[in-house]
Amino acid sequence: MSAFPHAHYMKGAHDPPQFVADVGAEVCFAGRSNSGKSSAINAITQRNALARTSKTPGRTQLINFFELEMGRRLVDLPGYGYAKVPRPVQDHWKGLLEKYFRDRKSLAALFLIADIRRGLGEQDWQMIRFARGCGRGVHILLTKADKLTRNQGAAALGAARRELAVEATVQLFSVPQRSGVDDARRVLRDYLRVKEPGDGVPIAG
Repeated sequence: MSAFPHAHYMKGAHDPPQFVADVGAEVCFAGRSNSGKSSAINAITQRNALARTSKTPGRTQLINFFELEMGRRLVDLPGYGYAKVPRPVQDHWKGLLEKYFRDRKSLAALFLIADIRRGLGEQDWQMIRFARGCGRGVHILLTKADKLTRNQGAAALGAARRELAVEATVQLFSVPQRSGVDDARRVLRDYLRVKEPGDGVPIAG
């Protein structure tokens, strides 16, 4: 059974007036193109095709809104850092993201997806600054952890925690090994205050 059985696509927005109503709570997902963002979203929600995956990086060109439960949303932001995306498109994305982070009252946190083998780049830090600058939480998934040995993964995690200090929480994540998926889902639910299936606790307002 899906962790979010009622999850569905709401709409994609090219400009701020197209955003869904700014009510309830939402968590946005961001990351460099080919960081594994769509795969991470699908794994966390247990919905194989909720977010589109593609062998061509940079396919997400809109801010895509998904409703997980009534009033609780996951937002898929455009991937960044892919050289073949035209400069005018990159400039549009930058302005769109700045306005999203600045004005979106329902935004609870940013999930930043980063390939563990590449670490955090300047554009990743820019996203962190966007979120922290408006008082939102940041949680980082170091994806593709299965590409490293256990010791290498632990070392990379320790280095990331030292680099981030108090700016964000961070964890290892691997879709093929299903490692870190439950932890990431718990963090997402905590930010959205969504009840666990069958726990009988009402959704917090």
